[in-house]
Parts: sequence; structure tokens; C-alpha cells
Amino acid sequence: MRGDDEQQLGVFSYVSPEQRIPQDHPLRPVRAMADEALRELKARFGKLYAKAGRPSIAPEKLLRALLLQVLYSVRSERMLMEQLDYNLLFRWFVGLNMDDAIWDVTVFTKNRQRLLDGDIADAFFAAVLKQARQRSLLSDEHFTVDGTLLEAWAGQKSFSRVDDDHQPPPAETSEGSNPTVSFHGERRSNRTHCSTTDPDAMLARKSRGTGAVLAYRGHLLIENRNGLVVSTLTTRAYGSAERDAALLMAEALPGTNRVTLGADKGYDAHDFIAELRHMQITPHIAQNDTNRRSVVDERTTRHAGYQVSQKKRKRIEEVFGWMKSVGLLRKGRHRGLERVGWMFTFTAAAYNLVRIRNLMRRGPHLQCS
Repeated sequence: MRGDDEQQLGVFSYVSPEQRIPQDHPLRPVRAMADEALRELKARFGKLYAKAGRPSIAPEKLLRALLLQVLYSVRSERMLMEQLDYNLLFRWFVGLNMDDAIWDVTVFTKNRQRLLDGDIADAFFAAVLKQARQRSLLSDEHFTVDGTLLEAWAGQKSFSRVDDDHQPPPAETSEGSNPTVSFHGERRSNRTHCSTTDPDAMLARKSRGTGAVLAYRGHLLIENRNGLVVSTLTTRAYGSAERDAALLMAEALPGTNRVTLGADKGYDAHDFIAELRHMQITPHIAQNDTNRRSVVDERTTRHAGYQVSQKKRKRIEEVFGWMKSVGLLRKGRHRGLERVGWMFTFTAAAYNLVRIRNLMRRGPHLQCS
């Protein structure tokens, strides 16, 4: 018998969001690990808010909403609020009931700024990494480092000379609020120019033959066993930023045992490798022998572990690919080094949550707490 296409609005609902979400949904282990990390940050949250006054958005709910934005590639906070209004899965993950009102987008972004001031991204990243260490998923001997360009939220027109008296020559059609500007024949560099939209961004290019863009540099240090991120750093896009950041992250590695550090040819430099050896770190750096002699000699390349590191180090490109495609970091949505670095670290923590969940599924002996 054919059913009638009629809808009768119900007054009450006797099914909770918890019952609506399947028990095998991939977000359930992510929610469990995120809640465990947020419980460790409870004391830190208390220091960010006043003792009395008007209640604001709970920081736990705020961070869960930001996690959803990263995991589901929601490109703006306004779209995130729209999804939270009618998406039952999003409401369950954040911790909202069916009748709870959704926050205004300006209130949401203002509360997010408070978390930025409290370095919550670093603390959340450390809490997630602690869970990976408790599950014996981290290697304490073999690591890989690399960096990537993070395109800034600023256009080429904003990159003007620091000297206001010398402006780029306008084109013939330069009418309106967004005039067309021609930079042909003008030499532009970070020494003489600066972005008026994002002063921390610098003009940089990925490689020879590619166009220069206003960007930052994001740096990752991963362990080679399972490809989990163990350290992050965001810097301005100057020439030696990758090697400088690699030394800072390598210096912060825990323990006193000798470790190996893999990297691509861009790290094959005398000063960098000499500093690694001074820190008792074996440089498993890819040899750059193009029209030059590589600093990495047979003392390192003769061992079988060097070849293993050269295979494992390519895993870091998978992390960058996930963070740029899924985590929407291919082009930044924030301005300033501090905000860009906050989101870079938080996105790396989200990647670790997904990676840990996948590793737990492969190993039946690993259970989600």
C-alpha cells in the first residue's frame, strides 16, 4: 500500500542525539579522545575566565566546534554556525541539545580569541600527543622534519613600498574602490615592501619557476613509526626558516638517547648538519649533490637505517596534504603570525586525532578510553 506524503509536526521528541548517532560512527572515538584531552585543560580554562559575570561559550564546546570545522572542511565560522543549527551530528559532537540556541558568529570568533591568548592550541596538541604516547604509538628514536608554504590571507595589491611617497604606477583603468595596479618594471622585495593587509606575511616562492606569493612557513616534526606529528612551528617565510625551525624543534625532543632526523635536500647545509651532530642527532638528510658535494657522507649513508629513513620521511608530505586539503590551510583564513600559528598547531592536533583513531582500528588490542 502506498503511503501518504504528509508531514505532521511533532511537539515532543523522545530520541536523544546520543541515540541518533550510530555506535560505529567514525566521530565517536575522536570525540572520546578530544574529551579526554579537554579534561586535562580544565584548570587552564579556569584561568582564562572571570569568577563572576555573564556566562560565555564553554571553551570545551568552542574547541569541539573548531575541530568539526577542521575535520569537515567548513570554510568559515558563519557556515559552521549554520551547520550547527540543523546538523544533528554536529550538535551531538559539540555537546548541544536539540533546543539549544546557536551562538552568533561574532560572539563565537570573540571567544576564540580568548583561547588564542591562552595558548590553548599548544596545550591541546600536547594532551592529544600524550594519549598517543600512552598507547605506545610514538617512536623515540627516528624522526622527520619538513616545512611548507602557507599562503597568507592577503593579495598582491597590498604588498606596497614602505615609503608611502613611492607608490606603484597605476594602470589606465584604475577607477573605483578596487583599482587595477600594474607592477611591471618595479623591483619588489621584502626589504622595501610590506603588506598593508597582513604585515607579518612575506613574499616567497615554493621553488624555481613558480610565482611568488605572500605566505608564512609551517614546520612539522613527525615520528617515523606511525607518522604522528610530535612538534609544530610557524614562522615568517624568510630564506633559512626551515633549517632554523628544524633546529628548534629537534632541540626540544625529549630524552637523552641519540636519535635520527630525516629531511629533504633543502636541509643539506654545512651549518645545519654540524649543529645536528653537536646535539647528538644523526642527520639522515637526503644528499644534494647537484653541482656540489653533499655534506652527508658515507659515515651516514652506508648504514641500512639511512635508506629506511629516506622512505619514511615521505610520510610528512601526507600530513601536509591532509592539513592543506582537509584542514583548509592551503590558503590561510587568518591574519598575523600568532593566529596562523594557532590554527596550524590546532589542525596538526586534529590530524593526530584522526591518525590515532585509524591506528586503533587496525590494532584490536588498542581501546579508546
